[in-house]
Formats: sequence, C-alpha cells, structure tokens
Amino acid sequence: MSLRNRQHGLTLMGFVIVLIVVGFFAYMAMRLIPMYNEYSSVVKSLDEVAKDPIAANAEEIKLRDMVSRHFETGYVSSIDPMKKAYPDGVVIKRSSEGTSLSVNYDAKAPLFYNVFLVAHFEHTATNAPGKPIPGG
Repeated sequence: MSLRNRQHGLTLMGFVIVLIVVGFFAYMAMRLIPMYNEYSSVVKSLDEVAKDPIAANAEEIKLRDMVSRHFETGYVSSIDPMKKAYPDGVVIKRSSEGTSLSVNYDAKAPLFYNVFLVAHFEHTATNAPGKPIPGG
C-alpha cells in the first residue's frame, strides 16, 4: 500500500508574494480613496451652489464666497474658489441659459519616494431655467 504525499496549498514563498501584491494594491487604494472623496465633495458643493436660488442673481464674488464656504465644510483643499481660471480654480460663466460653475484640476498623492499617483477631475454644475437642477 503506497500513499502519495502531495503538497496542497501555498508555500511560504507563494504566500509572501500574494501578500506583497495585495498589500501594494491596498496601499494604492489608501492613496486614491481620499482624492475621489474630495472630488465627491467638490461635485456636491458645486451642485448645491448651482441649485441655490440666491446664486441665480448673485454677483461673482458672492458665488465664490458660497463655493468657498461649501469647500471648507467639505474639506476641499485642492481647489482655490477665488482663483478664476483652470487649473485649480473655479470658472463661473453666465449666459442667457443660466449660470455654470466649472472645475478642472489634477489631484496628486505621493505613492513612494518620488512617484506620485495623479488623477484628473472635471465637473460643471449648471442652473439653467427650465432645465433640471443638478442632483435634483
């Protein structure tokens, strides 16, 4: 009677390699999630300011102040609401169709040493009369 001794499962070396791969992707996720979380705060802030009835007739400085207050409560630090141009600023355009608030920026997060993760984000919130309000 001969029993076959076969190895089942991972070896220690295979387990270490799997841990390294899983750890690397977990580390990347820990760096990316805050960028996307901040972007969701930016989208929410711009949409709320755009659908605010006061924003329809407010002066540009008042709109920028409203955006700035929303950014402060949403912990947005990548964009300066007082800056009037891309990148890293809020562009306000008025037309006969309504007011639009736009952002177009890159968020960077250090990965290790001098390697960074970069994500590009852009969003436009418009409050046009007769058109659906964003997020509403």
